[in-house]
Order: sequence, then structure tokens, then C-alpha cells
Amino acid sequence: MDLSRVNIREALRCLPKGEPHWQRIKPGCFVGFAPSAKAGEGTWHARAYDPDTRRYRRTAFGAFPLLAGNAKFAAAKEEAEKFARLVESGGHNEAQPETVADACKAYAKSRPEAEHRFRRYVDSDPIANVKLNKLHRRHLKEWRERLEAQPALVSRRKNGEPVLRKRAASTVNRDIAVFRAALAKVLAPGAPNSEAAWQEALKATPNADGRRTLYLDRSERRKLLEKIDAEAAPFVRALCLLPLRPGALAALTAGDFDKRTSELTIGKDKTGKPRRIKLPSDAAALFAEQAKNKLPGAALFMRANGNAWNKDSWKKPIAAAVAAAGLPGDATAYTLRHSTITDLVSAGLPLLTIAQISGTSAEMIERHYGHLASDAAVKALSELAL
Repeated sequence: MDLSRVNIREALRCLPKGEPHWQRIKPGCFVGFAPSAKAGEGTWHARAYDPDTRRYRRTAFGAFPLLAGNAKFAAAKEEAEKFARLVESGGHNEAQPETVADACKAYAKSRPEAEHRFRRYVDSDPIANVKLNKLHRRHLKEWRERLEAQPALVSRRKNGEPVLRKRAASTVNRDIAVFRAALAKVLAPGAPNSEAAWQEALKATPNADGRRTLYLDRSERRKLLEKIDAEAAPFVRALCLLPLRPGALAALTAGDFDKRTSELTIGKDKTGKPRRIKLPSDAAALFAEQAKNKLPGAALFMRANGNAWNKDSWKKPIAAAVAAAGLPGDATAYTLRHSTITDLVSAGLPLLTIAQISGTSAEMIERHYGHLASDAAVKALSELAL
């Protein structure tokens, strides 16, 4: 439905009870047109989703009789967007983002992972200052080319040049996905194959999921723990016990663990949404030991210098332990997460449960580990054979 075209609106038939024909402007925002049952002009409407009531609210604007036919849609669209902003803000008008940087900042308020990516790839780029109402496909195409040309950091050494590699298509896809989501919050998709089609420049590269396939079985993970530096041992052991992202584990504080119920609240993660999980006895004992005599705001897994672990501090001890244990050289902290998820899927745990524990979607678990669930089912059926 393209209500911006006069000939399309004139050809519309009246719906029962004067119900409008709707066109989606952006998620949760629609503009509507109800043709007149008589010879008069049709009326314009708006529909917006209210997150508080989880229902849509509606309003009518009239016919805009003083405007030319080809200008009515633009006026109705503008009014519909204003109405949507009013509904979303609970009746309070808020300042709307004007530039790409504004849109990213608004999107990243409750999403730490997005904020990190925007700071690295958007805020310092020329695209940050482009007005949203002037944003075209070419701006985003040029931004994407600049992003793809940036090398990825493999490691940072105290002495000597940093080790870099070509940015993988899967990494570019992840950066683009967050950026696309931020713009989609404030921009409607442009007409296909036009300069207004900003979304076309941000399509993901197909078949570039960057899947991590290196797996360490339990015996190999035990070897790693035997060789790991004493300072890093609790942190790495936790990675072997739970399918958490290393960054999410490092961000935990002593107050995030409830010793009485063995429950852990995971706040800072890729999704930006906190979740609470029940820990098994081995993990609960480890976390209780780490939380002992610490203030609630202190890092749960603390280094000898009192700081929390980060990707630059855990790389070296893990790499040294990998070499000492004779494990594959490309094993990393993230390999432990992948290996733990693999074991959970192979054991037959429901994929939705694994997704909730690991902080990802069931779709991603199904995409990358679904074949293991099938193998587990086959194994279970074979055990039933007489």
C-alpha cells in the first residue's frame, strides 16, 4: 500500500465502519487513509503502538483541505510520526534525533555493546554528522567501504607494532546489524533501488557468519586449567563451567551473585538486557569463593592489581596455557564458550534453555548447533533399541 500516490488513494474502496487503509511508516507507526463514502475528500489517520498498554492508539487528522493532493501524504506522515513519538514517550514530547550520531546515541542508551561499536565505527566517521533527513544510500555505502577497509586488531603488544588482519565479512556484518537497527528506529525504509533506500547499503554479506568451529572437549579443557596461570585460573575455570561471553563474565560484580539461592544476575552483555540464571553446584561454589569478603560493587573476578579482567589482560595467560598444554594454537577465551554450548546441546538440553543461559537467541543456537541436537536425539533413540 503506497498512500503517497494520489491515483492509488482515489482507487481505494471504502472499508466497513470507515476503517482506514494503513501504510507502515516505521516499527509501531502507521499512517492511514479512509476514502469518503460520498463525493468528499478522504480523511487521514494515525496508529501508534503504546508500550505501556501493549496496544495501538489511534487518532484522526482530517482531510488537509488546504493542501494539494500530492502534499497531503507528507503532511499526514509528519503528523503520524509526531503522534507516535507522543505515544511512545507517555505523552511527553522529547527532543528527536537530528543526525546519525544522535540516532546511534539514543539507540545505545540501554545497549552497552552497541555503544562500544558506535564509538569505534560511527562517532569518529564523517557519517556521524549527516542529517537524518538528508541521509542517502551513497552515504552508507561509503561508510561501509571505510569500515571494510579498517584492519582488525589481533593482539596489542607492549613492545612493537600491533598485530592486525583483514576485517572478516562476519565482523562487518555484526557491526552493520547494530547500525542498521539504530537507524530503523527513526527512519522508514526508502523506496527500493533509489537513493532514499538507505537500508540497501546495509544488507548483510551472505554466508559470512564467522562461525567458530574449534571445539575443546572436557579433557582438553582440564589440560588448559592445569597449565593456566594462578591469577587467571578462577576466571578461566568459570568460562569452562558456564556458556557466558568472556566480556559478560568479566563485568560481573560481587553483588551480582546471590549465595543463598545460587543465582547469578548477568547485566552487561551483548543484548544489553539483564538476565538471571541458576548456577550448578560447582559453579556456585566457585562464585561464592570469588565473592567472599568483597563489596557488592567490586569485580567478582578480580586480577591481582584489583582490576577486572578484559580482553587485553586475559589473552596472554590463555595463549600461554594453550601452548603449554599442546592445544590448537587458535584456541581463545571464546572457544571455551563455544565448547560449553556444544556440550549442552549434545547432552540434549532444550535449545531455548541454552539460549537463555548463554544470552543469545534460540534461532542462533539452532543455526549453529542444531545438527548436534539431531545427533543427541539419534543417540537417545539408539539407546532405546532392544
